[in-house]
Amino acid sequence: MILLEGTGLARRYGGFTAVDNVDIAVREGDIHGLIGPNGAGKSTLIDILSGRQGGYSTGTIKLNGRPISNAGPGERRLLGLSRSFQRTSIFPTLTVGEQLKLAARKIGGNDADISEITAELALSALVDRVAQTISYGDQRRLDLALALVGRPRLLLLDEPASGLTARESVLLARHLRSLVNGWNVTVLIVEHDMEVVFGICDQITVMHLGRKLAEGRPEEIRSDARVIEAYLGSET
Repeated sequence: MILLEGTGLARRYGGFTAVDNVDIAVREGDIHGLIGPNGAGKSTLIDILSGRQGGYSTGTIKLNGRPISNAGPGERRLLGLSRSFQRTSIFPTLTVGEQLKLAARKIGGNDADISEITAELALSALVDRVAQTISYGDQRRLDLALALVGRPRLLLLDEPASGLTARESVLLARHLRSLVNGWNVTVLIVEHDMEVVFGICDQITVMHLGRKLAEGRPEEIRSDARVIEAYLGSET
């Protein structure tokens, strides 16, 4: 079943087209990767899907068959679509537990959810720690925890492994696969770490110069001559 569907998505900033007539469909239960060179339009596409404003946007978006093109980010969050950003959105002076409770209060989550989330992401021992005193890897997991409050059906993750060590990236990948398998969460992930992408994704969309260049299973993308020329070849 298609959980998230975008058709003819475009965003223009004056005379510059950041995303140009892109179609994307994310199947329920998948980890769907979104890759491409810097400036390909990946984060802008995530912005469009999550309802973040900017420029002039066109196209239609459906979540679980329901049109959401005119819904704002808050409404989409309540409908089950959550996202994270390239830079963490944590509150550095609050404890881990305090900000999770604030997020829960805003969207109707509860303390039971928080306990499960912190256990799943190995944050239970840090709930009383002020966020700015924990490691960067722990802060990235806290950012993911905030996106999980309220049990969303779909997570849009914008470079969640950015700045992580190789070991931390592997652990993050394991957490994501565990969430999909055990929490009935679907993931659309923008990521530059190809080990993470090819290690956990069920489907991959490749963007280049604002357009969709290719789409398919990891083994298809890895061997696609167009993708190798535009992106993967520069990474190896």
